[in-house]
Amino acid sequence: MDSNADNIAIPADVPQIVRELTERTGSNDFVIQPTRDGITTLWILKQNLRTTLRYLKASYVLLFDLTAVDERQRTQRQGLPDSEFTVVYHLLSFDRNEDIRLKVALTEADLSVPTISDMWPSANWYEREVWDMFGIVFDGHPHLKRIIMPPTWQGHPLRKDHYARATEMEPFSLSDQQQDIEQDALRFVPEDWGMRRQSEDSDFMFLNMGPNHPSVHGVFRIALQLDGEEIVDALPDIGYHHRGAEKMGERQSWHTYIPYTDRVDYLGGSMNNLPYVLAVEQLAGIEVPERAKAIRVMICELYRLASHLLFYGTYAQDLGQMSPIFYMFIDREKVFDILESISGARMHSSYFRIGGVALDLPKGWDQRIREFIDYLPARLDQYDKLVLQNSTLKRRTQGIGAYTTAEAIDWSVTGAGLRATGLAWDYRKARPYSGYENYEFEIPTGHRGDCYDRCTVRVEEMRQSLRIIKQCLENMPEGPYKASHPLTTPPPKEKTLHDIETLIQHFLAVSWGPVIPVGESCVTVEATKGLNAYYLTSDGGGMSYRTRIRTPSFPHLQMIPMMCRGMMVADLIAILASIDFVMADVDR
Repeated sequence: MDSNADNIAIPADVPQIVRELTERTGSNDFVIQPTRDGITTLWILKQNLRTTLRYLKASYVLLFDLTAVDERQRTQRQGLPDSEFTVVYHLLSFDRNEDIRLKVALTEADLSVPTISDMWPSANWYEREVWDMFGIVFDGHPHLKRIIMPPTWQGHPLRKDHYARATEMEPFSLSDQQQDIEQDALRFVPEDWGMRRQSEDSDFMFLNMGPNHPSVHGVFRIALQLDGEEIVDALPDIGYHHRGAEKMGERQSWHTYIPYTDRVDYLGGSMNNLPYVLAVEQLAGIEVPERAKAIRVMICELYRLASHLLFYGTYAQDLGQMSPIFYMFIDREKVFDILESISGARMHSSYFRIGGVALDLPKGWDQRIREFIDYLPARLDQYDKLVLQNSTLKRRTQGIGAYTTAEAIDWSVTGAGLRATGLAWDYRKARPYSGYENYEFEIPTGHRGDCYDRCTVRVEEMRQSLRIIKQCLENMPEGPYKASHPLTTPPPKEKTLHDIETLIQHFLAVSWGPVIPVGESCVTVEATKGLNAYYLTSDGGGMSYRTRIRTPSFPHLQMIPMMCRGMMVADLIAILASIDFVMADVDR
């Protein structure tokens, strides 16, 4: 500890971790930023970044997110350090059950920070994404190349001066020379991927899986280096499904962006709406009625069932069983029938709204749900016999693609993939949101952290979802389904018929959207595939200044090389099936 630490005055109201940092480093050369989410947020100097993160890593073990902000057009920055670009580090502590956020201010003339990929292996892709989207260099990064955008792309899309719509550009065309450049960029060169040939006469084979297969979980590619059928290396190639979801979040009004969120993890439906609307509600100070909270929980768990049923069926199919997926699709259709009867839509219902939900529950909603929760348990028991107790499936998945809890945390794995290692940590229990503290359910865990355990955890999660839905059914509160706050979008239509003020509010809310107060908020939920978060920055306008979507599938795919080296090609298919990823959730 620095001897000067005793001479530094530490205010009594600072967070405990800030006191610890000050005492440890002997310096209080940082700025504390208040945020709407209450997460301790510190602006630190670039030269102190690695030292600070190395100290924090002992407690805040999970690198939850790493992103950046183009601050150049932000007008509401009172009390914040001067910054043209800001790099943001978000860490999570399981022991303390809290987060910390670090920010580093950069100038456009000096857009670089040191890499932390040697401290957290998961930082590798996050840093590549920030370079790709913002042009910020991470000194010492082993492979700082584009990851989301094509290698020939010009510019950095999340900069404020980069166009948001194709209509802002000239019509697309390619000259013969440009076509040659594009074709050359598609040529597979192992060295460009970080692969090394041991010798010129090596028998290694380089094989492309994709960019459609493997197993058609989305547009995805894996470059394999094989010695016979044994995998020497396997490098994932993502970005084929990128649609600029974060960029669109910065051009749409606060409420017109809600349907876009459905399409991120498109198997999770309105569960994608939840972290977004919760973050907006936190920024605006909106209190959601208890009935709306319960409806949201019920809808989320129904979508969890729909997503897990699809995972379960495709998992068995990828491993050679053809029958289960047809049975499970029947059950998934029953879930969608219920969701359609409530919201009017199936996969992409966009049912949640700022302040509540779009519609109240229809007459007779309870009967259909009651029939389903009585029907599904026996079906799940049959699937256990058909799939999980199948000896061939066990041989292909037990001990395959295994990792420890420590390895999972190093690679930023969350959700069932983390719980399969034995860590009973579920965001719904650890940090309840939307009223989850009122429900009784268990946290399923595995112990081997392999392909088999990742499946069994999700299967048991379906049974727990049924428990939660049943409690929603039996204890659904009365009252409004949407808050009466003026920033709720839109206010109930029947009220617009009573006074001109509400009619005007309705008109402005629909046409322009609400104006959300200045601030920052990050809200996380336990989504179908792990922790999903929306980190929103409001500049006091009708649109988000910065929309960051932290998805679970992005870090999960980064772990593929570690999981499959030394395995056979057939094992890779089992590993991919067990991850439960969606490429829209990866690429955004």
